[in-house]
Amino acid sequence: MRVRIESGGDSQALTELQTWFARDPKARRLSVTPVSTPGPTMGALDALEVVLGAAGDIANFSVAYASWRLARAGAGNRGGRTLTFGGTTVDISHLNPEQLADLLRRLEAGDANDGAPRS
Repeated sequence: MRVRIESGGDSQALTELQTWFARDPKARRLSVTPVSTPGPTMGALDALEVVLGAAGDIANFSVAYASWRLARAGAGNRGGRTLTFGGTTVDISHLNPEQLADLLRRLEAGDANDGAPRS
């Protein structure tokens, strides 16, 4: 499963997220690739592509992402809030680790339920 975290115009947020993944003991095993597009902001980070190969990867990604978001809560940054998988794009900034993991599992299974977490 390959997911994409969009910058939302805040490439610094994605740089911080990439660093967070690299420092997290479990998330550092994930394949994280920075994506930038040519243009006026050449070299700016537009997205991170993350490969989640096993169930443990989904859990590790979800916990690391939620921890990063919590650590940045007061910063008011916009980036790293949008996840894209295939043709589905979801704002994940409000999801706790369990909800995010559940969403990823449903996306992988083809049952996104409009991206809404299950209660």
